[in-house]
Amino acid sequence: MPKHIAIYSSNNENKKELLKRTVSGSINIGISKLNCELFSDITLNRFIDEETRHGYSNITTSTKNSLKNSSQGERKKTLLNYIISKNPECIILENLYDSLDVESQNDIKKTLIQLSDSVLIVQITNRKQDILPFIKCVYQLQNGELVLQDNFEKTNTIKFKNFIHELPKPLNEYSNKLNTLIQLNKVNVSYRDKPILNNISWTIKQGEFWQLIGPNGSGKSTILSLIFGDNPKGYNQDMTLFGMKKGSGESVWYIKKHIGYFSSDMLIGFERRDSIENMIISGFLDSVGLYKIPNERQISIAHQWLRILNLFDKKDKSFSTLSEGHKRLVLIARAMVKQPPLLILDEPINGLDDEDALLFSELVHKISTESNTAILYVSHRKEAYVKPDFVYELFPSKTGSTGKQVKL
Repeated sequence: MPKHIAIYSSNNENKKELLKRTVSGSINIGISKLNCELFSDITLNRFIDEETRHGYSNITTSTKNSLKNSSQGERKKTLLNYIISKNPECIILENLYDSLDVESQNDIKKTLIQLSDSVLIVQITNRKQDILPFIKCVYQLQNGELVLQDNFEKTNTIKFKNFIHELPKPLNEYSNKLNTLIQLNKVNVSYRDKPILNNISWTIKQGEFWQLIGPNGSGKSTILSLIFGDNPKGYNQDMTLFGMKKGSGESVWYIKKHIGYFSSDMLIGFERRDSIENMIISGFLDSVGLYKIPNERQISIAHQWLRILNLFDKKDKSFSTLSEGHKRLVLIARAMVKQPPLLILDEPINGLDDEDALLFSELVHKISTESNTAILYVSHRKEAYVKPDFVYELFPSKTGSTGKQVKL
């Protein structure tokens, strides 16, 4: 049986260089002479680009859908099947489980367990919990060098200790005037005669912490678009958003001013050179970057958030100099400066290492316990340190996904 390898790395290390060295065989782990294939979003994006430019790709999904219009789970399963068909001696895996639902994670894990008897697996990961069960040889990337770990601990010690200052008082009090924020009553959505949502009834009240879960393609993004108010399918539905019946004359801007939003996708290609302070203040003005002069109250609240994040001494530094984890903390503060009634977090921990995931989760926990803001947390991952009050799960079927509150 091959001696499988995991390389564990934090986001502070140069992972792009690590991946380049691993794929080229220049890294000293014994794969330089092997025929290796790369299982990564890099590979997937190359096939999707080929499909977009030429109208076809070398790989096809089991449902004959295009890669571009397939769920992330279907894409990754298709890529793995394609790689297996090439009979490689070694497969290099990068961020294996990102954006995958639990069922897809288990399917891919089973396939790799079967494959591990004959194919060398090299897994590059920034999450200990993702290391495949058959991998016993673990290296850690430290200052650009691989260090073999004799007794690698695959679990994390949970200690909330980073954010000691209290949250600022709300700039506006409208968050205290609404008890029921979102009410969906038997909502049905279809696209081109394909049912997506089937009789969805769900109520989110002030201060509640919800997690929305469901398989890839089950309609989570559709529900978010309905809540945001910018999905035309929301008309003629029985929905009440922040005290206003859908279709009663509410504007999209009325709805959006009640929502703070963060998604890990916001950071893709994001290279703002604004100062950290200005990035947080811009949340008052709903702009990315600061183009107006803020008032004293806005500056004061931004400074309180900077102290909460332990970044006050770095407030004049460029946002781009921060780590991936700290960038997300700043964007959460930006979303929260007005303490909106609802904070939506869409796959917020994707791509974070263990340390930054814990840091991010601690801030979310603080917001949940110290403010009246309701949280809607959308994620496939079950984080040990994310503790929602309620879980709403979507269950796909041929007639569209149904949904219900499930027990924790």
